[in-house]
Amino acid sequence: MTQEVTTHQAEEDERNENIQIYLNGAIVPKSQAVVSVYDSGFMLGDGVWEGLRLYDGTWAFLDEHLDRLFEAAKAIDLDIGLDRDGVKKALFDTQHANGMTTDAHARMMVTRGVKVRPFQHPSLSRSGPTFVIIIEHSKPSIPRPIRLATVPHMRGLPMTQDPKLNSHSKLNCILACIAAEKAGADEALMLDINGFVNTTNACNFFIVKKGAVWTSTGDYCMNGITRQKVIDLCRANEIPVFERNYSLVDTYSADEAFLTGTFGAQTPVGEIDGRIIGSGSMGPVTQRIRTLYKEMVNRECQK
Repeated sequence: MTQEVTTHQAEEDERNENIQIYLNGAIVPKSQAVVSVYDSGFMLGDGVWEGLRLYDGTWAFLDEHLDRLFEAAKAIDLDIGLDRDGVKKALFDTQHANGMTTDAHARMMVTRGVKVRPFQHPSLSRSGPTFVIIIEHSKPSIPRPIRLATVPHMRGLPMTQDPKLNSHSKLNCILACIAAEKAGADEALMLDINGFVNTTNACNFFIVKKGAVWTSTGDYCMNGITRQKVIDLCRANEIPVFERNYSLVDTYSADEAFLTGTFGAQTPVGEIDGRIIGSGSMGPVTQRIRTLYKEMVNRECQK
């Protein structure tokens, strides 16, 4: 039986049972980090979040992640309750409370806060926001290339739920992931409204054809920071890269495929809809991009 894999699979680390979590200005033990059942995030998925990785004492690309967090909050008319320096301090304080220096993953979550009644209208959220930072010891441990299955769930139009938002409302992507697992895959490959290959339920998606790197236009996918770093690295290192519409036919005949995300950086894809992609293992272009990305992160950590 093929080993079950997820794109956010990490080595087990018993230290995570005793981490300290930031909750609304206090740093508390994991067992005490609780929020109200009236919280708007719990009730309605009304909130935004951001993920970051700690490498050698540095939160990689921190300013870009904070840009995305504050832009998302503004887009949904949510006051985070802290300025950028306040958010940074909360992050650093939580990191130091846990004695973490590297191989850690942070998830910042901000909701509209606690409601006075269990209904939708945002004016009912009168106690908030709720701001949480979870930092775990986290070293990616993905033992084989990812298998994808195309699903009927799409990343939709901005006027429904803009796919560029890191919102708490992830049910569409969760359903896509469930459909992929039912099909025997690890993650879902999602198309856009025009039927072009777009993204997966959790990561951005790339293919390699004849030495050139292809990804979607970006119109319907998460505005991934790692995605943009890969595009920038390709341009800076004479690797042809295209943001374009392309089909499943193009994808099935790709020489390589890989995913990008803050957690796994670049994760190879070995199979899509039962078709082996290239050799079924990490290809040379993916490996080169991985190396270039690691070098970029090392430079970031030396600033």
